[in-house]
Amino acid sequence: MRGILKFILVVAGNALALWLAWLYVPGFVLNTSDWVQLGLLALVLALLNGLLKPILKLIFGPIIILTLGIGLLVINGFILYLLPIIVNYIDFLRGSIMIQDIPALVYATLIFTVINFVVHLAA
Repeated sequence: MRGILKFILVVAGNALALWLAWLYVPGFVLNTSDWVQLGLLALVLALLNGLLKPILKLIFGPIIILTLGIGLLVINGFILYLLPIIVNYIDFLRGSIMIQDIPALVYATLIFTVINFVVHLAA
């Protein structure tokens, strides 16, 4: 039961991060028509974080240690970069998110990193 609540909290945190990035980062575009699509995008992002992030942490562990954790920003940025690519293969979410340039990716990554840090502290 605790694991399910933690996963729901992570999805809600991802939805909040998506919404904040859409509000404050120029070049980060959400073409969602309702909160359900935003929740589904957050679910896909949570699954990418849950499946891909541990593997990337294992591979890039020495770099993360040498950079005192800054390497995690690169991993979060890569996962955020993959999100529009993966979502374009899902029919009802196709075109719902677009990251137009590198500064938008960097600023959105900072927002996602802070939100994920707070969520994982709370969970």
